[in-house]
Amino acid sequence: MFVFLAILVAIVNVADARVFNIPLDPSGNITLHWLPDYSEEKVTFEVHFHTESSAQWLAVGFSDYGETTLADYCLYWVDWKGGTHLTDTWTDKDGKFREDEMQNCEDFKIVSHKSQIKFSFARKFDTCDENDYVIEDGTTHVVWSFGDGPLYRINGLSMAEAKSGFQRTQLLKALIGKPNFPPDTHALYFTSDRAKVPSDETTYWCHVHLLPAAMREKKHHVLQFGPAIQKGNEPLVHHMELFHCELPAQQKVPSYQGPCFAPDKPALLDNCKRVLSAWAMGAEPFDYPEEAGLPIGGPDFNPYVMLEVHYNNPELKSDWIDSSGIKLLVTPTLRPLDAGVMELGLEYIDKMAIPPSQPSFLLSGYCISECTAVSLDQEGIVIFASQLHTHLTGTRVETRHIRDGREQPLLNQDRHYSTHFQEIRKLKRPVRVLPGDALVTTCFYNTEDRTNITLGGFSISDEMCVNYVHYYPKSRLEVCKSSVSYQSLWDYFRFMRDWDGQKTLEPQGAISNNYGSIDWTPARANVLQQMYLESPLSMQCNQSNGERFPGEWENTPLTTILFPLPPKARPACEL
Repeated sequence: MFVFLAILVAIVNVADARVFNIPLDPSGNITLHWLPDYSEEKVTFEVHFHTESSAQWLAVGFSDYGETTLADYCLYWVDWKGGTHLTDTWTDKDGKFREDEMQNCEDFKIVSHKSQIKFSFARKFDTCDENDYVIEDGTTHVVWSFGDGPLYRINGLSMAEAKSGFQRTQLLKALIGKPNFPPDTHALYFTSDRAKVPSDETTYWCHVHLLPAAMREKKHHVLQFGPAIQKGNEPLVHHMELFHCELPAQQKVPSYQGPCFAPDKPALLDNCKRVLSAWAMGAEPFDYPEEAGLPIGGPDFNPYVMLEVHYNNPELKSDWIDSSGIKLLVTPTLRPLDAGVMELGLEYIDKMAIPPSQPSFLLSGYCISECTAVSLDQEGIVIFASQLHTHLTGTRVETRHIRDGREQPLLNQDRHYSTHFQEIRKLKRPVRVLPGDALVTTCFYNTEDRTNITLGGFSISDEMCVNYVHYYPKSRLEVCKSSVSYQSLWDYFRFMRDWDGQKTLEPQGAISNNYGSIDWTPARANVLQQMYLESPLSMQCNQSNGERFPGEWENTPLTTILFPLPPKARPACEL
């Protein structure tokens, strides 16, 4: 009998005994289960491995963005005498395993039965070993590799003929108890309808749905959302989002099921972009706090929503048929407070741009104190969840919280962000934002593989920098975002023409034409970076009806941070 997980649950605090799991490989033969222990600052892992040969070796570990070289692994292997071992290793740039001088894959246990092997081990969040990955909040890229054995030794073992891959997840999840649901709570499913998944590695599949008649007539609260994955398709469905179509209540939306970026997709679906729920592989169902629910439906609510499913098909199979989607738990019995969703970050326009060939270029979007001062009630709002969002070149995202010039703890951060892993994440510590507070969302981008300027915009080849924060009680403030002021931008284009000989403003035309006329060099990219970091803002401080709050929102000053947070200490490494 395999009872490891029951044993692992018993060794941590009962209140925190939450076992999470994800499939690692496309076939589902390798699965990872884990328990985070915040009091001990360690994670206990259990790996299930279906194998044709009990002598095969398997390495499971971590890297910054899914690289299998220069990665940190715990390697399970069988020696030529039949003994089993777990060794802390890392891979060099040539993909060869090297035994780590500090062995930090602890508490190794193993059981096997026929074609299945299960082994467990523990890793501290931070081992203070330069060859070990630091497990932290945000996205973790879990890498894996396996090959034939038995082995005489592991130093120099090559990945060249091994099978390898990676999976993204959030290891350090918030451990929050389940709320109670009223008796009239019922499930609502928004799924694909036998979608024939193309034989491409990545497909985004969209399906428009109409809310049931009862919800069109009366407002409901969403209490929970989560995945409804077709059995057997778990490795295929990577992440999903459900969007509301932001249109007048009586506006009909054409039916559609197909690729999200198909040329024949109805243009009206571009209005289906307000996030209601988001799930990514490895995420548990998301529960709203007991005092609040997400409002949906009613006579003033457009009744159309659109499901978007990201299919990950690395084996390029052509026989996948899928009916997966998102499940909502809804109730007509309303909770005391409406939850809201607020957009922080950058405007979706081409004023903000990223030069080509940049290893790390940052853009910041501001929700300034002047906006929260006029839009939030005296008690403010409580943010309990957050979804960070960029497009294809984003690598890191964070939102800072400023009060009276003093930086508060980070609202949310993902240092290893991937646009292919989008989920709404509960904050471990709900954050109260008061009138006069400021929120600064910063995104880091890598455009080393691009030869042309990347502009802000809606297209997947454009860029965004957004944090969709989930909060209560719902306020009138729906969009608090910025871009560089128009005056600063045209002054920059004029400077590039007059002092650097670029062909900007000749003729004076579209912003995109001006950016595109610059011959980008590292020095010119640095000038643009400094302009963004120092120039005043054009603010969107918008109500839910699209109108701005009263005030002067052009050429507003940047938020001043007089007392920034000190660098995060690593006390265990200083002993």
